[in-house]
Amino acid sequence: MGKAELIKFVEKEASVAKELPTFKAGDTITVHYKIIEGTKERIQQYQGVVIQRNSEGATETFTVRKISGNIGVERIFPIGSPFIDKIDVNKRGVVRRARIYYIRGLRGKKARIKEKRVR
Repeated sequence: MGKAELIKFVEKEASVAKELPTFKAGDTITVHYKIIEGTKERIQQYQGVVIQRNSEGATETFTVRKISGNIGVERIFPIGSPFIDKIDVNKRGVVRRARIYYIRGLRGKKARIKEKRVR
């Protein structure tokens, strides 16, 4: 067994499988994220457009971008994070790329992403 195969085997065994919906770049999602402040725990919702999904397996991450007070805010979430309570897919977007960094330079109506019609 090679080194890469051994690493993948250990990652698969160590990771806790969580049922998350399928989403890709261009989709608008809401991430319900657990926040611990001292002894209190609450769930904060972070809603925005998925800009990219990166890597695979236990190290997979996704980046979500939202506009907060006319300022673009991006946050990177690890897929296997125990702090992610759940993910809701609000809209499916129609984009031709896997990484939509070009959305950072767009404002107003040009920053809109077409919605995929689901039958």
